[in-house]
Amino acid sequence: MSTTQADTTQEATATSLLRFATAGSVDDGKSTLVGRLLHDSKSVLADQLEAVEHASRNRGQEAPDLALLTDGLRAEREQGITIDVAYRYFATPRRRFILADTPGHVQYTRNMVTGASTAELAVVLVDARNGVVEQTRRHAAVAALLRVPHVVLAVNKMDLVEYAEPVFAAIAAEFTAYAASLGVKDVVAVPISALAGDNVVEPSAHMDWYGGPTLLEHLETVPVGSDPSVEPARFPVQYVIRPQTEEHPDYRGYAGQLASGVLRVGDPVTVLPSGHTTTVAGIDALGRETDIAWAPQSVTVRLADDLDISRGDLIAAGSVPVPTKDIEATVSHLYERPLRAGDKVLLKHTTRTVRALVKEITYRIDIDTLEQRSGAEGLNVNDIGHVVLRTAEPLALDGYSDNRRTGSFLLIDPADGTTLTAGMAGEAFETVRTTDAPDASEEEDWV
Repeated sequence: MSTTQADTTQEATATSLLRFATAGSVDDGKSTLVGRLLHDSKSVLADQLEAVEHASRNRGQEAPDLALLTDGLRAEREQGITIDVAYRYFATPRRRFILADTPGHVQYTRNMVTGASTAELAVVLVDARNGVVEQTRRHAAVAALLRVPHVVLAVNKMDLVEYAEPVFAAIAAEFTAYAASLGVKDVVAVPISALAGDNVVEPSAHMDWYGGPTLLEHLETVPVGSDPSVEPARFPVQYVIRPQTEEHPDYRGYAGQLASGVLRVGDPVTVLPSGHTTTVAGIDALGRETDIAWAPQSVTVRLADDLDISRGDLIAAGSVPVPTKDIEATVSHLYERPLRAGDKVLLKHTTRTVRALVKEITYRIDIDTLEQRSGAEGLNVNDIGHVVLRTAEPLALDGYSDNRRTGSFLLIDPADGTTLTAGMAGEAFETVRTTDAPDASEEEDWV
């Protein structure tokens, strides 16, 4: 193990948490990999393992089918595929994990978007016999789109290619080059056999040519999160606290979760969208006063001046986003009904929800080639595209590439509250060429 790996290992503790997502093409063995990871890390209860062994015997299998540990839906077990996003929680002495097991089918791209939206790492599975295929590129593109900081390429079924190093090296080189073209900077490739357990939790005795970490070792030691001190502070107000009691007659606090950065007593801040400036007079956390708070702590902030602040306002420090009613964003459409220009929607950004109008659907992105399909009439379910929105009230959005929390939003059906679309402020990929956009729709009274 390198010195850097050793230092990182010492820093990883049982109190740290890694959110990661898995993705892979159909029959690449993703469910088996997740099952192996849970089984070999001793994260499976005895009755769960007994149920899997019983189900495996009923299917005529001598050994337990570890894929059944994750394919929880009846339809998944009957078809041998993964349909829905399944969240698994497990822990090792070094770290706690939340795993989002996402489907591999093309028609479930939206499920991967959902599962990877909060992930700090994505495990992309590849069958060593097939190499990098269309779906592999799609999963890499979605990880890049969502700005997932770390990507692991798990080259599975190495036992079926006789554990050949040249096969692994060629796949790793092709994937790494493609991921780099999307802007993914951190890619680690691991040769594994999920069925046999090679390099998943324990090192493989069949691949002495590989000197890197096992999959679990990498998951335990990869750096988690970012340094809040280098990020601008963003505090969306969730609730205004004014007890007006004899003990606290003049208390006015603003409760919420710090989305990014660090707030200290005495820091100058700007309240958005109003633009009023003041300073932090006090911070209360868990019923006690403190001098400092950092993301993602939930705290109550007190300000030096009495300002008109309500739920949905943003208290910002450092570089401040400019509030705007005109938003250009990359979106992933999640709902069966298409999203079309002229649609009236609600836009939810952090704790603020405003009315909005879809002015333009500038283009749809071919997620396989990253080419634009300009002049799109609408976005269908699983489509990813670029839109222009007009909101009824100004919003303070960061670019998604700068801040995943305050650069993201949801489009909601105002009639029934259905989530329609997930949005990311700004362009999707640097590699996507800009094309001429169609004329914007006329604004309506909605905004």
